[in-house]
Order: sequence, then structure tokens, then C-alpha cells
Amino acid sequence: MTIDCRLLGPVEVHHDGVEAPAELLQRKNLALLIYLARSPHQTRSREHLTGVLWGEKPESRARHSLREAIRILRRTLGEDGLATEGDQVRLVSGILQADTDRFAELEADEDWEGAATLIRGEFLEGFSVRDAWAFEEWLGSERSHWRRRSVNVLASYGEQLLATGRTTKAVEVSLRAHEFDPGSGIALRATLRSLAIAGERTEALRRYREYEQRLEEVGAEPDKDTLDLLERVKRERSWSLDESVPTSKDEGAQSRRTPLVGRDSELGKLLNTWGQTASKGCASVSLVEGDPGCGKTRLAEELTARVRLGGASVATIRAVEADLEQPGSILLGLARGGLLEGPGLATASPSALGAFSNQVTEWADRFGPPSGETLPAGPAMAEVVRALANEHPVLLVVDDAQWCDRESMLALWALLRDLSEMPVQVCVSLAPQPQRPEVDELRSRLGRDLSGMTVQLEKLEADALRQLVQWAVPSYTTEEIDRLTRRVVSDSAGLPLLAVELLHAVALGLDLSETKGAWPQPLKTLSQTLPGDLPDAIVAAIRVGFRRLSLAAQQVLAAAAVLGDRVAAEQLARTTEYSGAELNSALDELEWQRWLVADALGYSFVARIVREVVAEDMITDGQKRRIRDAAG
Repeated sequence: MTIDCRLLGPVEVHHDGVEAPAELLQRKNLALLIYLARSPHQTRSREHLTGVLWGEKPESRARHSLREAIRILRRTLGEDGLATEGDQVRLVSGILQADTDRFAELEADEDWEGAATLIRGEFLEGFSVRDAWAFEEWLGSERSHWRRRSVNVLASYGEQLLATGRTTKAVEVSLRAHEFDPGSGIALRATLRSLAIAGERTEALRRYREYEQRLEEVGAEPDKDTLDLLERVKRERSWSLDESVPTSKDEGAQSRRTPLVGRDSELGKLLNTWGQTASKGCASVSLVEGDPGCGKTRLAEELTARVRLGGASVATIRAVEADLEQPGSILLGLARGGLLEGPGLATASPSALGAFSNQVTEWADRFGPPSGETLPAGPAMAEVVRALANEHPVLLVVDDAQWCDRESMLALWALLRDLSEMPVQVCVSLAPQPQRPEVDELRSRLGRDLSGMTVQLEKLEADALRQLVQWAVPSYTTEEIDRLTRRVVSDSAGLPLLAVELLHAVALGLDLSETKGAWPQPLKTLSQTLPGDLPDAIVAAIRVGFRRLSLAAQQVLAAAAVLGDRVAAEQLARTTEYSGAELNSALDELEWQRWLVADALGYSFVARIVREVVAEDMITDGQKRRIRDAAG
């Protein structure tokens, strides 16, 4: 015989699987049962119990009420369920199963998801006992206790979700923690992190202002950890999106900002390697390898967003084919890609700072022109990174590094050697072609004189693609989801990039039954594929997505497709009718919708094949000529 009690939320009591008898559910009888269950060794003296629950009555009547309550509990629990020995009343161990006990077990095991599922609200939400002030005082204390533990669990679960790329769910869980206890700094920090990573910087700042006002009302101030995180959130990207542009709040593939499906293990490994680098103070490298369209850029973005919010200095650059012929171009890109904002930079030597202020306007504005001899770019980068790493860990990210110039690549490998005992990591993502002997040399050092790891991104399996389908078209039935999943598997060949294009178009009305084709062709990768080699469904999906863009975004994207692998905003302004805020809004739309990727040097297409489809199918020859003429 057992009693099951759900205490975290509105109280529910079941007796052997059915609702408990009405007499047990009477307020003071139920209060006695729960109070005993939460007491040390589930035991209390009679005098203590009468004082807690019947303190307003004369002693004789209080003792009579206690005896009557014990009689009712025994009738429900059985004679052996409640023991009375002298003045002591004891609830027999194991007779009552409470969700709080299970919660404590899951919490101790750090099973945050399991513990979070038990939280339905406040401890004994809505429950009270009239004329029992001592019990009410205890109840208030218990509620504070379980509120604090619940918030910690929800915040920890939110952080766990962020670490595995489930950002949308992390936002939901962290907001739940924040709303559970609006005055909790732990809950607020979890909320700020998840919203910032989701691209909801404005909402994050709004939540902070509400929190700050609440503290002001009670004469308190935010703690240092919260203020430090706030400053990092303020430095996050601010998006100038038109209200017509779907955001991450929109359901399904309308927003094009997909959940990170099928990559939680890879992101976890990258974050773990970064965590060891930051905590142990030893340089490392992370290699992210995979075919074009497998999601290398997205994985690098997920890593940098979390590392930057953690307080590290981060610099990123995306290489393009033209960089192969520009010695030191990637080092200069990193100098412009975030290093200038890092604390501690001014402590680097003038000769190192001068190496970049001599070539980068932003550095010259801050440090002035070099006053003497300057170091070569490679040694200068090592000195600059050393100065930054003395203050905070440093992450350098080179995306599409197969196009990185040899001088920059060798300089980064030398930097890892020279700063081997500093908290510095270089994260490199690259496709298998063209092959780079410099990367092979680096691989040979992993595990010997260099810490780090390699993450190989494979094509998504059917199960992961099915999750994407469920996200994209939540209104579909199970049969429709299965049918669409089979088609996406066939047409996308498991590449996330193509799967998302398809699903976005389906969500906007594309009928796949009217398209045909199969991909990939034997022995060809996405980078070796021409637009005409793609399935009709993929090309149609890209067309649908293009037409969904605002007119300004279409024109800017068309210009970017014609002008080259990487194009600066100034070039786009010359070749379109847009500039200033209008151009920035169009570029933000294209970046938010994952058509373009931005770095310090300009904008490039997320994938070359998408650029080629746009240039081939969406722009006339006359438009191409006018764009090139305007660009000079």
C-alpha cells in the first residue's frame, strides 16, 4: 500500500493508483501527512504537531484533533503505515512516494531534464491551512527552498540544452526559470545567455531592465556576474529586421533559422575541448571537417556565440578562394574580426601593434601609425594574442580554411606552438578539397605536441532529417512527415543546407510532387555540382526562398551573386539603389535568413552552389552587366 504525492505544483494525492479518499484530502489531515513526510526521519513529537497545526486551540482540544487526524491517516495508510511510540509520531519509511524525493535523486545525478519534468509549479501551489500560522510559516520556507532548487535545475537544464545546440528549447526553459523566480540572478543569466544566442538581443535587454527595476523596488543591486554578462550581451549583434521578416519566434521553416539537429554531439565535443583550453591554460586546435553543405559554418557560429558570451576574446574570419593568393590575408582578417575589442590588447609591444595599424584602419585609429620597425604579421599576431590571453582566453576561428593562404596558416600553427601554455584555441573548419598539406602536418601533431581534436561532419541520417521535418511543418500528420522525410533524404542526400532549403520552400507552398530528379551524381560533391545537376526540387526551393525575400534583399543578393566570393557593403551600395539604413536592413535580412555570412571583410554566400543558382536562374544577362558596370 503506497501513497503517491505530487507536491511540486498543485497538490495531487493518489492511494494505490486512484485518487485518495476525501477524508485524507481534508486540509489538516493532508497537511499532517505532508509535514511528517518532510520532517527529519519523518518523525515529530505530538506536542510539536499540535503546535504547528492546532496552535490556536486549547491543548486538550488540539490533542484530540491530532488523535482524530492520526486515526484517519491510519485508516488510509494501514495500521502499519503510521507508528506512534510514546510521544512520537512516525511515518513509516516507504509508505509515501513524493515527487520531491525523486526530484532530489535526479538533481543529485545531474539529470536536469528528468528533474525539470517534475516541476509543475510552486511547492504545494495554492495550498494553505487556515488558523495554522506555524504551518503557513513552514510552508513559506519550504516554497522558498524548492523554488531555489527548481530554478537551479531549470537554469542548468537550459545550459545543457545550449551546449547541445537546442537553442529554442533552451530559451523556453530559461524563460520558465526566470518567470518562476523573477528575482533570481541565476535564472536571469540563463535567460540572457539563451536569448542572446538565439539572436534575441533586444528581448534579453528588456528582461534585464525588468529585473533591475524589481531589484530597485527592494533596494538591491545586480551582482557582478550578472553585470558582466549584461555587458557581453550588449556587445552581441543587433539586428535591424523589418517586421515582415520572420524571426526565430516563428514556427517551423518560415524563419529559416533551424534548430541544430544531429550535431549536438559534435558541438558538445567542441565546447568540451574549449572548456579544457580555457580552464587548464593550454593551447589547442579544433578541426571541423566535412563536405560543403554539411553545416561547418553553422557549427562554428554556435561555438563562437557561446564562447563570446562566456567572456573570451573571439576573432573570426571566413576564407574565400581569392585569399589563397593574398599572403597574410587571413591574419589581417582576424585582426579586423574581433581582436581589437579584447581587453589587454594595449599591453602588446608597439612593434606588434604597428604591424596591424600599418594596414588596418581601425587599428591605426586606436594606436596611431607605427613609430618604428614593425614585426612580420605572424609574430605580431602571436604577440597580440599573448597580450589578450593574459586577460581572458582567446578563440580564433577560420571558416572555410581550405582557402586560407599558406603564410597565415603556418603563422597560426606557429602561434599554437609559441603559446602552448596559454588559454588559446584555433578552430578551423574546412572542406576536403582542395587538399592542404599544411593541415596534414597539423593533424600529425595532434596528440603528440599539440592538444586538440578533429570533428568529422557526416551527412544527416534519416532520423535527424525527420526531426527537421517535424520542426518545419508541425501541422503534418505522422504519415505526411514520413513521406516528406523520404523525399528530403532522397533530394538532399543528407546535406543540412539542401534539406533546409527544401523544407523552407515546402513550408511556403512548394509541391514536391511536381518536381523530380535525384542527387548526388556518382562521385560528385556539392562543391563539384553545377546548378543544372541539382534536383529540380532543390532549384525550385531556392527560387521560392529568393522570391520570399523583400525587394531590397533580392536586389542586394543578386548583386552579391554577381560580384564575387566575398563582397563589401560599399560595393553593394554602389551596385544597388540602397545605402545606409536601407542597405543594412537588407543585409541583416539576408544574414538572418542564412543566405549570406558576414565577417570583418565583407559578405559571402553560405554555400557557393546557392550563389550559382541565384546567378544562373534569378538574374538576367542584362542585370549582370549593369551590376558589373556599376561596380567598375
